[in-house]
Amino acid sequence: MPTAREALLDAALRALAGRPWHAVRMVDVAALADVSRQTLYNEFGTRNGLAEALLRRAADGYLAGVDRALTAPVPDRPAAVALWTLRAARQDALVRALLTGHWVEGLPRPDRRPGSRGRPGGMPPPRPEELLALVRDRTAAASPGVTAGRCEIVLRLALSCVIAPVPGDDATDSRALRLLREATRPVVRERV
Repeated sequence: MPTAREALLDAALRALAGRPWHAVRMVDVAALADVSRQTLYNEFGTRNGLAEALLRRAADGYLAGVDRALTAPVPDRPAAVALWTLRAARQDALVRALLTGHWVEGLPRPDRRPGSRGRPGGMPPPRPEELLALVRDRTAAASPGVTAGRCEIVLRLALSCVIAPVPGDDATDSRALRLLREATRPVVRERV
């Protein structure tokens, strides 16, 4: 059985699926989760606290997928992480916004003002550059012989495929995957 916190986050996502964030009311989230409004406020402090928790959960879910992608065979790890990044960003608007910094209308946004935490001790979601650095460093550490710079290039290529999709790409991401794998191939230099 999910905790009250998980039930509230799930309810907030369900509410967000049907309307823009500014129209999602705390009372509606509490009702969807079948808990009292006081429980909601005890868990998240404020509406901003709930938004930040939703974004943090999206970031944590994305990073868990990165860790799963890093179980691929060694030479394919950067491409596997990039492909996961591509798919996760295409499927989840919150992940896409966290990775790109582009917040479309209707999504909750992180409140970056000093002292604006909804609940004391709440972890703010990472900024796009922080998230990219985390993934780049994890990928490089798990990929012997691949530099952090190459890992970053592959991640940025994946994000470019999210922002400007590869023409003719289908659900299997075949064309984008070929581009990502090409970017991770070792450079073979011919002797002259």
